[in-house]
Amino acid sequence: MITVTTENAPKAIGPYSQAKQVGDLIFTSGQIPLDPVSGETVGNEIKEQTHRVCKNLEAVLSAAGSSFEKVVKTTCFLSDMADFAAFNEVYSEYFVSKPARSCVAVKALPKGVLVEIEVIAEK
Repeated sequence: MITVTTENAPKAIGPYSQAKQVGDLIFTSGQIPLDPVSGETVGNEIKEQTHRVCKNLEAVLSAAGSSFEKVVKTTCFLSDMADFAAFNEVYSEYFVSKPARSCVAVKALPKGVLVEIEVIAEK
């Protein structure tokens, strides 16, 4: 098992790693819309936050030698299902290979953000 880390994505805000590689699979931790340099939340609306989350995921996947094209499964968490359509607009720009997906609304997310995404990808 290999721990994946990059300075191009936010540091973990708890006792976890950005991702783990097991064999040819990459398992990312959930990414939220934090700026990797400042650690501050980016944006206050779903589209802007989803773009930041995807950029953070891209950095972690790249550090692991993978990419969006190799993502096989995503799990998406929204703080409000009313944001589902706007979220999908941005999500579809990044996940063009249409991986398997679960998307659920949750009561709250860390730091009060609107979206969190985790992925499983091939190396």
